[in-house]
Amino acid sequence: MSKKFKKKDDELTALAELRDEEIDTSDIPESDDWSQAVRGRFYRPVKQSITIRLDADVIHWLKKGGRGYQTRVNKILRNAMEKQKNSSS
Repeated sequence: MSKKFKKKDDELTALAELRDEEIDTSDIPESDDWSQAVRGRFYRPVKQSITIRLDADVIHWLKKGGRGYQTRVNKILRNAMEKQKNSSS
């Protein structure tokens, strides 16, 4: 382990050992207003790499939209999954 990571690891260990009362939060303003909060804003689902065979015309249509065709495939499949979940409930 490099010195840089050892130092960071030591700092994190020391922080983890502190009791809540010992942590100085005076520079962090307390907030009771959560009206602008967004649930799941930083959530990223776990991705899994797979191999899939699609018809050439489907791939052409997806790629015609520019970069990010794999993301579009995921979005299309997710929408279909959600629609099926909602219809079977």
